Amino acid sequence: MELIRGSYNLSPRHRGCVTTIGNFDGVHCGHQAVLRQVTNKAKELRLPSQVIIFEPLPREFFTGSKAPARLTRFREKLQVIQNFAIDRLLCLRFNQGLADMLPEIFIKQTLVDGLGVRYLVVGDDFQFGSDRKGNYAMLQEAGREFGFEVTHMPSFIIDGKRASSTLIRHALQRGDLETAQRFLGRPYRISGRVVQGERLGRKLGFPTANVRLGRQVSPVNGVFAAKVHGLNNYPLNAVVNIGTRPTVNGTDKRIEVHLLDFTDEIYGRHLHVDLLYKLREETRFDSLDALKIQIRHDVTMARNVL
Repeated sequence: MELIRGSYNLSPRHRGCVTTIGNFDGVHCGHQAVLRQVTNKAKELRLPSQVIIFEPLPREFFTGSKAPARLTRFREKLQVIQNFAIDRLLCLRFNQGLADMLPEIFIKQTLVDGLGVRYLVVGDDFQFGSDRKGNYAMLQEAGREFGFEVTHMPSFIIDGKRASSTLIRHALQRGDLETAQRFLGRPYRISGRVVQGERLGRKLGFPTANVRLGRQVSPVNGVFAAKVHGLNNYPLNAVVNIGTRPTVNGTDKRIEVHLLDFTDEIYGRHLHVDLLYKLREETRFDSLDALKIQIRHDVTMARNVL
């Protein structure tokens, strides 16, 4: 999949495509239905398939640290999207200029002049442009004027509920990994690079790999049984703590991964952590000995459920 950063990097060879536009936070089952529609139509028309996303997410630009926790970092999102045989991804920097742009200008500059879109797929609630004035009806009118077809995907319903990033975020916040997995179509995954820590886990007898959180707010907190990918040709069992480590007066949120039956040095390696079961909430203990006893119990629980 070709990554194009910014419309200024578009060239004549990028004109003529089947595309979709959205935030795709989480790339859940509803998003996946849109991606499949794009790739199927691209094959039918013998055109490249294209996805347009924004960084930062618009809600992050407008509300900063008050924005809801994002489900997927930029790199994680790309890894999932490319699994759907998408040829190109255009990432647009969401700034004040883009926020203030009239939807008619966005259509003309990006979709028509930049990409030469032939077929556009959008979600049923898609809005864009200044004050979110752009909508499906406007896109249809533009399609008739500039010669591209527009279709919208209906809501993706599971168990009577509409698949959405908000629903998944709420499920993760309450520790309901089963619901999150059902609407994601896969286990909830956090990816990141292993960095140096204080080696407290090693001193307690449970060495941990510290993984960069890479997001302003985490959608999940607590202690989990997990599968870790990226170190062997098979997943490794692990106990994962996501939180601030209150027992040692920690303040910054971290991901600490204790791999079961694995002792290799992995600094600098990139891990993919699939959270499968929530074991408990993060707790402040009166002493490191009490924490050590609880971690031993967490490990036993994780072995049982995994």
